[in-house]
Amino acid sequence: MNVKIESSRIIKPFYEGTPPSTNTHISFNIFDNITYDALMALIYAYRPPTPPTSTIEMGLRKTLAVYREWAGRIGQDENGNRAVFLNDEGVRFIEASVDATLDEVLPLKPSPSLLKLHPGMKDVVELIQVQVTRFTCGSVVVGFTGHHMIADGHAASNFFVAWGQACRGVEITPLPLHDRAIFHTRNPPLIEFNHVGAEFMSKSVNKKEFIKLENTEKNIIVHKVHFTLEFLGKLKANASFMNGKTKTYSTFESLVAHLWRVITKSRELDGSQNTQIRISVDGRRRVVPRVADEFFGNLVLWAFPTSKVRDLVNEPLHYATKIIHDAITKVDDKYFKSFIDFANHEVNEDLIPTADMKKDTLCPNLEVDSWLRFPFYDLDFGTGCPFVFMPSYYPTEGMMFLVPSFIGDGSIDAFIPLYHDNLPTFKKICYSLDLKAK
Repeated sequence: MNVKIESSRIIKPFYEGTPPSTNTHISFNIFDNITYDALMALIYAYRPPTPPTSTIEMGLRKTLAVYREWAGRIGQDENGNRAVFLNDEGVRFIEASVDATLDEVLPLKPSPSLLKLHPGMKDVVELIQVQVTRFTCGSVVVGFTGHHMIADGHAASNFFVAWGQACRGVEITPLPLHDRAIFHTRNPPLIEFNHVGAEFMSKSVNKKEFIKLENTEKNIIVHKVHFTLEFLGKLKANASFMNGKTKTYSTFESLVAHLWRVITKSRELDGSQNTQIRISVDGRRRVVPRVADEFFGNLVLWAFPTSKVRDLVNEPLHYATKIIHDAITKVDDKYFKSFIDFANHEVNEDLIPTADMKKDTLCPNLEVDSWLRFPFYDLDFGTGCPFVFMPSYYPTEGMMFLVPSFIGDGSIDAFIPLYHDNLPTFKKICYSLDLKAK
């Protein structure tokens, strides 16, 4: 796929009235500071008729006037802490073309070619970049990159809905809540959980780990798997039944448990090893009093379900599902408030966040980024919703993405990065409910 860049420019917020001051800033809170210090990239594809690029651009400019953080720059506040400066310096907007129809390059596979459909993510100061790529058939692909420290998945999806509203000429609603300084330490602080090893780690531990990972051979393939609604139903029923008793688990818990087992068996790990999954937990509905869904920023901690390899692959699916369910349940109001107290009082210069996008491999562990509950498909520029929504190409072994299938029937697409040598086994067993039989 030969992508030709037609233009690249900076665009700035469009204000209906008097522009606000550009001399203000919003300091990052403790949740912003522990998330991934990296850009994330998404791909949207639309069939004709598609809106003119000018509509997409003006809609983005109007949305940036409401979500000003994206048009700013990350720097340090008066106390030396990281902040986003609302200076309206703008975002990068790229127009590109492909001398082919979209059908000629479909399906859009999780491969290096996807990187051509969105702006680069290294040495970038803009917090948002957008690339609008047009095909000869009239189809368009919109590639988006956004800095994770500005917004988590929940907040970013609200932004996309607003962008679509602005393009369609309707009022942006609901409006975002920009106050990031709403998380206060209790008096006295009460640290009830161990946050070193979960949200934080020692610099010395990270240095040793990074050296080991840098020497890992890069032979990773991102494999896309489609799970039908019928299969997910069987998986959920299987996970929820144990010893004649039924305990209903969610589709998400059941699928992640299944993938954890299948990937672990495919890796051929030593049975005595521990393996764990990093699972994002949105705090908006867990913190008491509840934080509004419109909160714009980061409000995520993680659950870390852990098991011995031999137990994970030999026990029934219910075993892994219960471990996942229990770990997620424990990341509750008490845990969030314990973290707030710890992060505000106990963090020193030796501690750094465990969230890291620089790793080549997570083996023997996994990470799952679920976009199943976010309205990413609602980005309608005025001519309809996308027929493809997917993450870009992330060849980090063990870092999974779960996305609602474009079919819209409740089925799920999973993007699974694996080592080439482990892929044949994974393909053989990924739809099996009985790993012992394989």
